[in-house]
Amino acid sequence: MTLRYKALAVHLFTATGAVFAMLAMLAAVEEKWSLMYLWLVVSFIVDGIDGPLARHYHVKKNAPEFDGVLLDLIIDYLTYVFIPAYALFKSGLMDGWTGWFAIIVITFASAMYFADTRMKTKDNSFSGFPGCWNMFVIVIFALEPNFWVILLLVTLLSVAMFLPLKFIHPVRTERWRSLSLPIAFAWTFFAGWAAWVDFHPESWAHWGLVITSLYLVSAGIAQQIVPARKAPDYKTS
Repeated sequence: MTLRYKALAVHLFTATGAVFAMLAMLAAVEEKWSLMYLWLVVSFIVDGIDGPLARHYHVKKNAPEFDGVLLDLIIDYLTYVFIPAYALFKSGLMDGWTGWFAIIVITFASAMYFADTRMKTKDNSFSGFPGCWNMFVIVIFALEPNFWVILLLVTLLSVAMFLPLKFIHPVRTERWRSLSLPIAFAWTFFAGWAAWVDFHPESWAHWGLVITSLYLVSAGIAQQIVPARKAPDYKTS
C-alpha cells in the first residue's frame, strides 16, 4: 500500500468517529446513557489514535484533498460537546432553567472556542479549557452531584475556555508526557468501566475517573506555575 492510500485510510478511520457519534446520539435519544457513553468512549479512542497516525503518514502532504483538521473538529464537536450537552439536559440532572442555561452556554461557548485560532499553545497544549464536555459529563453521571454544583462547574469551565490557562494534550504535550499518557489511558479505562456497570454508585471506576480527571484538568495549569527545568548548558573551553 502506497503512502497516499495509507494517508487516505487515516482520513477514513477518522470519519468513523461520525458513525460512533450517531450511535451515541441514538442511544441518548432512547435515554440509554451507559450505551451512549460506551460509544463515546469508542469515539474517544479513535480520536486518540488518528492524530498520531495522521502525523506519521503526513496526511497533509499525501492526501491533501481532505482536511483532516476540519474533519476532526466536526466530529469532536459532536462527541465532545453536542451529545454530552444533550445528555446533561435530558437526563434530569439539571432541573428547569439550569438545564437550559447549561446546554446554551456549553454549545455556544464551545462553538466559539473550536473556531478560535489561538486554541493551541507553542508546546501543543490547549489555551483555555478545550471543551472536553464528554469527560466532564461522564464524571457528573457517575457522581450525580447537586444541580447547583453542576451549574457552578459548567459556568467555571465555560469561562475557563477563554482564560489564559493551559490544559495539556496527553499525547502531544511533551512535558510530563510519560505520566500524562498513562493517566489518559487510565481515564479511558475507568470511563468505559463506569459506563459498562451502568454508573453503579459503588463502582471503583468512579474514584478512578475523579482522580484521573483532576490530573488532566490541572496538569497544564501546574506547568504554568512550575517552570520547566532548563537543560544544562555545557560549554567547551
